Amino acid sequence: MGERAVRRLDMGYFVRPASETGGPEPRVEPVFAYLVRHDRGLLLFDTGIGAADTETEAHYRPRRRELEDALSMAGVRLTDISVLVNCHLHFDHCGGNPLLAGKPILVQETELATARRGGYTVDGLVDFPGAVYEELAGETEIWPGVRIIPTPGHTEGHQSLSLRQRDGTVIVLAGQAHDFASEFGWDHLAHRAAREDVEPPLPSYRPWMERIAALDPRRVLFAHDGAVWEPGNEEDVRR
Repeated sequence: MGERAVRRLDMGYFVRPASETGGPEPRVEPVFAYLVRHDRGLLLFDTGIGAADTETEAHYRPRRRELEDALSMAGVRLTDISVLVNCHLHFDHCGGNPLLAGKPILVQETELATARRGGYTVDGLVDFPGAVYEELAGETEIWPGVRIIPTPGHTEGHQSLSLRQRDGTVIVLAGQAHDFASEFGWDHLAHRAAREDVEPPLPSYRPWMERIAALDPRRVLFAHDGAVWEPGNEEDVRR
């Protein structure tokens, strides 16, 4: 049986303006894609920052790393990829999709419909020659131990991926379900407090946190944060 492993790919960064950070200063945010090795093949979760219109380029000032270069560092070629999964179709997550024409792209049907209505993303990164979509309608196991899970919030059709490893532990690729690992941690604890009947008031949390918590993930990784969420108890930290 083959391995099941995840490798993070650094796809560059962009500068989020102060008007979007909620603070007085802009913030430089990384962009990550993830390569999943599975006995069924190689899965690529997100593909980096695409070229956008002049206004968007000036707004975010992105610095890109070419997808071929990022894959090469992992010993992989574009032709080795079996399937793509985009957490959503904003230009900083699907930028390399046209380089993988003919490969199936797994996306929630709601996300694809929204992208095709226009004014949402870079149209040429969605419908390009050779684009092949497999539209999902909710949670789906795509390979043994690999599940796509709807995690709406950032966009209505946002999705995450869970990978159950050979030892039974689970890694979740959360994309932009939360911008930061700390935000995921706050939601995770809010869900825990509610389940443990802590006296209100309590903060709300995203409804799909129930499903993610049920997976009992040992690591959760994100598209725009290099930090990794892990459970907080001593036994898990020592592993």
